[in-house]
Amino acid sequence: MQVRSNKINDILEFYYSELSILYDRPELDAIIKIVFEHYLGINRNEISARLNDNINQSDLLKIYDCCKELKTGKPVQYILKESWFYNLKFYVNDKVLIPRPETEELVTIVVKENPKAESFLDIGTGSGCIPVSIKCVLTFAHVSACDIDKDALLVAKKNAELNNVEVNFFETNVLDELKWHDIKGKYDVIISNPPYIKHSEAETLAKNVIEFEPHSALFVDGEDEIIFYKRIIDLCKHKLKTNGALYFELNPLTSGLVHDYAAHSGLFSTAELIHDMSGNLRFLKAVRNNE
Repeated sequence: MQVRSNKINDILEFYYSELSILYDRPELDAIIKIVFEHYLGINRNEISARLNDNINQSDLLKIYDCCKELKTGKPVQYILKESWFYNLKFYVNDKVLIPRPETEELVTIVVKENPKAESFLDIGTGSGCIPVSIKCVLTFAHVSACDIDKDALLVAKKNAELNNVEVNFFETNVLDELKWHDIKGKYDVIISNPPYIKHSEAETLAKNVIEFEPHSALFVDGEDEIIFYKRIIDLCKHKLKTNGALYFELNPLTSGLVHDYAAHSGLFSTAELIHDMSGNLRFLKAVRNNE
């Protein structure tokens, strides 16, 4: 099917006819708004008032090509190379996960509960959405972030530059205790959203997630499904200050296991699970006890 004309209304009809089989209406509406804002600079609230406007041929071709990619299931964020998170624009590619609303909730909790904290560490930073967002709000804080993947770190550094903040990014493997020396000093707050999906859960994920997002950032390898959480909790003995706070984003299916490991580690005075906006046990907060 071809677009009938250069009118916005006809472009909308084209998108709905081509993509309704892949996306439900609310998701498709959201995608269209993102596409129009990116290519045409039309605010998502203005579309309905501009249905009879004509766009130029160059922009029409871009929107048409975007639709072809969307039909493959490729996420719109990867097509446009951008994603909005915490009201900030982030560059994304297929080396990093697309930032999720749940992670936005985590950042909101961390910033609200630690307004005077001076040092933050994000472990497994991916796109850098967590540390960059924190630094944008708590401008005085020293914010560091690490990842095992060099390509992910390049994306994270680009996002710090894009949002005009300074974050100390470095490469390390948190699962390797011999690499912990890469993490200098101690921190008031440590945050992590590590891989937490079991391979057996893959069939429950959306097709576009499985086919396009990096599996190394999604899935836990091996028998121990909470290995990342265990190692980061162990790390807190050396790298989290007294009365400092540890925050995790969790898989609700294994949140109890992570909580129990933290609670019985002897490192924390408190360890609590926190529900996300959907009612799932999505986050953990633990406060370091006196050493």
